[in-house]
Amino acid sequence: MKKKEVISKNYLERIPVRAERIQWDTDENGMVTLHIENKGIVKKLTQILLYKPKVSHIHFDETGSFIWLIIDGEKNIISIGNEVEAHFGDEANPLYERLAKYFRVLDSYGFVEWKN
Repeated sequence: MKKKEVISKNYLERIPVRAERIQWDTDENGMVTLHIENKGIVKKLTQILLYKPKVSHIHFDETGSFIWLIIDGEKNIISIGNEVEAHFGDEANPLYERLAKYFRVLDSYGFVEWKN
């Protein structure tokens, strides 16, 4: 049985900010791609020995791209959720569980920071 995630109101009130070090762009369809430079000794070794790329490209889907583009350092997750719901309707459900997971993943990779 899958454990249901409990999301606190405090978490939803957090304001995400795109990390400045992240390079990204959009394609002609508005889909976002992050370009992450693989730095450090271990990553350098894997580039040489295992032919790993110097830059990883992370392609977002339609929902992830939409969210990334509306992160402005002013809106909290609740406000972002309202825009996602207005744009995607029922397709976005379960809305806040998905948003919490999305932002936890972005945070775990250092793609977003949090405004105080």
